[in-house]
Amino acid sequence: MEKKTGGEGSSDKTAGKKADKTMSKAAGKTASKAAGKTSNKTAVALEAEVRNTMAQGSDVRQEVRDLTVRALSTQNQDRESLRHVMTAVMKGVREGAQQKLQQSPLHTQTAMKPVRDAVAGLDAALAQLAEASKLALEEAAGRAQKFSDEELARVRTDLEGVENLFLDVLQGSASAAQDLVKETLGDLVMHAKRNGTAVGSALQDTLSTFNRQMTLAGQNQLEAGLQLTHAITNLMRQTAAGVLTGIAERVKPEDKPTGYRS
Repeated sequence: MEKKTGGEGSSDKTAGKKADKTMSKAAGKTASKAAGKTSNKTAVALEAEVRNTMAQGSDVRQEVRDLTVRALSTQNQDRESLRHVMTAVMKGVREGAQQKLQQSPLHTQTAMKPVRDAVAGLDAALAQLAEASKLALEEAAGRAQKFSDEELARVRTDLEGVENLFLDVLQGSASAAQDLVKETLGDLVMHAKRNGTAVGSALQDTLSTFNRQMTLAGQNQLEAGLQLTHAITNLMRQTAAGVLTGIAERVKPEDKPTGYRS
């Protein structure tokens, strides 16, 4: 039986490693494509649900808030995932409003009320995300557990940009809209920048809690192995299922910024 030389053996190992890397990359791309398809399906479904809500015209604020909370409970809370959800909601709002205008061209102001209510509902859902993040930290502290300082910093950075992301998506939706829908969304952007948003208000308390927890994380190196994003997502799922009512009650309709009021 012929023996392989050392060079041949080394060559085989190198080739094997390259093959493993190639397979790993291929698997990663396949998983990424699958996740993308799932995400796209979710966005299409969310757009359709919001569009139907706009067409029905009743309890729009609450319906859009609930749909958004449900979507957030199945997503990560990173910037791109949040943008994906917000964009899908606003596309449904925009298309639903424009369809309603075409059907009832003589009742323009009536047709625009659901737009204001829908934007307020999206804002309220994002405020609930901020509240869930704060509650996740408080519950962990109550159990003498903590998250890693790296994860606290990462999630805090994502949360810090939520209000600006909301305004960016709202502005983008206004730019893509037509006629009165465009004007109404543009007015809502200006009102939100001038008077503030529900999510911006909720984030002030949440970020203060993050700062306190990060100070403690720097003082105490004991890690509990908890994952903050999973804890937040779990609380959002409970909220979506109606199990956790405290978060929803903290963001009441009467607390919405004046720019959303009819």
